[in-house]
Amino acid sequence: MSRPLPLCCLAGGGALLLLALVRAARLSHTPSRMFVMAALVLLFLLCAALLFLRCRRWETVCLALLPVGLALLLRTLLLDYVTDDYVTFLSDWAAFFRENGGWAAVALPKGNYTAPYLYFLAAISYLPFYDLYLIKLFSILFDVILAWGGCRLVQALVPGDRYRGAIAFCLLLLLPTAVLNGAAWAQCDAIYAALCLHGLAAGLEGRPRSSAFLAGLAFACKLQTVFLLPVWAVLWMSRRTRFRHLLWFPAACILSVLPALALGKPLGDVLGVYFGQAAEYSAYLTLNAPSLYALIPYGAQVDVALAARVGILAAFALVLGVLGWLLLRRKDLSRRAVFLAGAVFAIGVPLLLPHMHDRYFFLADVLTLTWACMDRRGVLPAALTQVASLGAYHAYLLLRYAFPMGLGAVLLLLALLRALWALVREVRFPQPGKR
Repeated sequence: MSRPLPLCCLAGGGALLLLALVRAARLSHTPSRMFVMAALVLLFLLCAALLFLRCRRWETVCLALLPVGLALLLRTLLLDYVTDDYVTFLSDWAAFFRENGGWAAVALPKGNYTAPYLYFLAAISYLPFYDLYLIKLFSILFDVILAWGGCRLVQALVPGDRYRGAIAFCLLLLLPTAVLNGAAWAQCDAIYAALCLHGLAAGLEGRPRSSAFLAGLAFACKLQTVFLLPVWAVLWMSRRTRFRHLLWFPAACILSVLPALALGKPLGDVLGVYFGQAAEYSAYLTLNAPSLYALIPYGAQVDVALAARVGILAAFALVLGVLGWLLLRRKDLSRRAVFLAGAVFAIGVPLLLPHMHDRYFFLADVLTLTWACMDRRGVLPAALTQVASLGAYHAYLLLRYAFPMGLGAVLLLLALLRALWALVREVRFPQPGKR
């Protein structure tokens, strides 16, 4: 590769970072501008460091810094965007922690988030900056960690390839739902998704303890980790992990709540978060999510409880069916087969389950994009999944439908069928050297 191209990309990335800093200097909350500018520079440097850590080639790093700069600029443009979720929930929670002693407020019954996110809200309550920016920058930090996890996962699946890991890093940073989730919506799905990607990569790299521990941390952060958890059974079937290693999963969950318990939070409040989240929207089969329930015509009379039970049974049937078949073929499970099983679960489980929200296909978004980076046959499922997810984001952020959610469900069903077919082919005809 000629040297001028990496140098041009480095210069372009620096120019885009400069544009992001100029935009940050014009943010609405004046006292926080310098803090945001410093954070953007540190994030840019962090991306460069992580890319070099994984790729060990400065040319590759320089090439990647152009899309990295673009990703940071796009997020900076969205920092002042305020959603109803922030106004109704996040800003109120942040103010509550600031007014009730920071860390001491962890013990109080406020919010329906898990303990790790409460620690973050407690920590930022001591900082003299705009809560909106702090919350979004925290999510953007995990966007970077998510991209790092995708790079690591691709390198585990395509060992020896110079560029695909860096491509995955850049594309995950630029993934539309990843950009919108944290920088526009102020949500934190990148946290559990990043931990899931790193956990799966660790499992494929032969680090079973780290893999189970990271999965436990992901579950401690977000219940939606359950969509991917069956893949750890596949790791066990393929002898990439042992039962004793899986004990690190509950260990991580326990460690994550110990600070909250030490601060005086009742155990019932800690354990009741997930039950409360599950029950809060049980009256709705779908909340703007492109699940199969979106195919039900608007206004149709449906027995919600019965339909929900059918969906739960269908999701269990999918998981048990895939696991049962893989158990029979456990001697043929390559790294790619394990990964493809994860893609099937990430798409299929929320597609079939009731009570899903608009953001619950985030894991499917990032896993299918990772698949596309390692194999061009993953491009179509990645595109289908992203369009379906973007339809749900469009409905929330712009308060109108870009297309019916039922169409999104059809797109996800097609992506699921493609992933199942790819899994069957990989198990029956594993590629040489990819085990």
